[in-house]
Amino acid sequence: MPAKKNRNYCGAIIFLTLALFIAGCTPPGPRALLKGKKLLERGDYTAAVEQFKTATTLLPANAQAWNYLGVACQRAGQPADAVTAYQRALKLDRDLVEAHYNLGVLWLEQQKFDSAKTELTAYTLRRGNAPEGWLKLGLAELRSGDLAGADKSYGNALYLNTNNAEALNGRGLVRVERGHPRDAALFFAAAVQFHPDYAPAILNLAAVAQQDLHDNKLALEYYRVYLALTPRAEKWDEVNAIVANLETPVTVAVATPPPRQNAIAASTPPIVHPIAPPKTQTTMPRAVSSPLARVAPFAPPQVVKVTPEPVIVPTPVQVVVAPEPVVVTSPPEPPSKKPGILTRLNPIRWISPSAQETKYVDSGVTPLPSSDSPSPTMPMPVQIVPKSAPPAVMMPIHIVQPAAPTFPRYLYLSPRKPGAGNRVAAAAEFSQAQIFEQGSHWTDAMESYRRATQSDAGWFEAQYNYGVLAYRLRNYSAALSAYEMALAIQPDSVDARYNFALALKASGYAPDAAAELKKILAANPSEVRAHLALGNLYAQQMHDTAQARAQYMKVLELDPRNPQANDIRFWLSANPA
Repeated sequence: MPAKKNRNYCGAIIFLTLALFIAGCTPPGPRALLKGKKLLERGDYTAAVEQFKTATTLLPANAQAWNYLGVACQRAGQPADAVTAYQRALKLDRDLVEAHYNLGVLWLEQQKFDSAKTELTAYTLRRGNAPEGWLKLGLAELRSGDLAGADKSYGNALYLNTNNAEALNGRGLVRVERGHPRDAALFFAAAVQFHPDYAPAILNLAAVAQQDLHDNKLALEYYRVYLALTPRAEKWDEVNAIVANLETPVTVAVATPPPRQNAIAASTPPIVHPIAPPKTQTTMPRAVSSPLARVAPFAPPQVVKVTPEPVIVPTPVQVVVAPEPVVVTSPPEPPSKKPGILTRLNPIRWISPSAQETKYVDSGVTPLPSSDSPSPTMPMPVQIVPKSAPPAVMMPIHIVQPAAPTFPRYLYLSPRKPGAGNRVAAAAEFSQAQIFEQGSHWTDAMESYRRATQSDAGWFEAQYNYGVLAYRLRNYSAALSAYEMALAIQPDSVDARYNFALALKASGYAPDAAAELKKILAANPSEVRAHLALGNLYAQQMHDTAQARAQYMKVLELDPRNPQANDIRFWLSANPA
């Protein structure tokens, strides 16, 4: 028995001696780097700074050591030293994408948005399939006033993660800044639908409902949802004051519109760790049920116009294409109101005034606008997919080319041309529908158009407008049948066939949408919007680069000054024949 104890004692001595020998053999520079990493992971940033300073002194040409020093300084509240460290890392290695990202986020925190865009653009050019880069770049562009750039960056993030709440919220903020609050509400509603406890989108949706849609009841519901989040949301006190104001009845001689109150911007991004990127939110509140189930039909835009769809281009290095769904134009907005006295919630700026509402034409169908008025982008129907952890910042990311897509096919109804019906009764419903549209009662307007088509199935304008509103309410089955009926009445209507193609595309019937656009081009070879829509369909859904190039080249041939010409040329340069 004593001999056994002695053998165990001797083994422990040998193991300890070997461990000390191995530790002693580690060079001091790498040893300081390893110690700094461990301290950084434990949150002891001040001690980590000292270790990384030792590492950079012993390893002055090691770019990674300088990058780690920058992160430690940034977390320790030493931004000037962090900038110096990141810049030194990039001077040693311009391709160190982690340093570009970290420096970009630091410039974003310092509100130096142009510098932030430069560094984050460098990151996205090298890591085009990393959503966090596009999200931060979109935020920098949004805060600098580059709305077009922000929209594309958030679109790229959505292409990589179709139900990303931060990206949907960002695109909504772009619509707010452009003066299209109804379109913004759709993006906010989509973000809330996929992430019922994402505070920024909940608050933005409530603010837009109150200020622009003048629906205080709906706004109050979402304000209460915001107040119910746990832990308590950042703007809790301000929102609580708004709720108290809305709940208190006020007796006045003349009804006063609700004061304008801006939607808040996306939350300030956290400092990025060099190994694992930061989460979009440090803590997610618990899920809240109640009125969030009603977001699907929220605030649809009013429309009977059709415009050429915008083209979305990838970056020339990574070829990441953000899907830009094509829709009919957004509704005219009510006249702008002066800002109210409620607490301002938007840290960016006030919402820009909405455009003056336009009048309806007597025919009931608005004529096509000119090709230089691109349609605003609307959120695509998305599917909920399981969440996955974002890739580590310092790990290489490989671009995965999408597999050849397969699509369902549309079962055409192919109705016969209907006969004339009761035009008097249909006209009454049609007029009521237009009144509902002017009052932003979209569901009621669609129902009135539907009743008009029942009274007189042969009235083209009723079928057409019913299809338009059904499409914008995302009732695609109703839209498809309405457009088929409209085409049965007027087979040569370019507007109805173009809208029919858009509804097919939105429903996932890409080959059938392409076939309808080809029918337009067979009869109207110079129809630029059809070439552009077909090019986008090939590039974004069907992944047929050759066909997309042919359509985009035709757009440039027919309309060299098209608003999308520069984007098309950029896409062509990134996708050579």
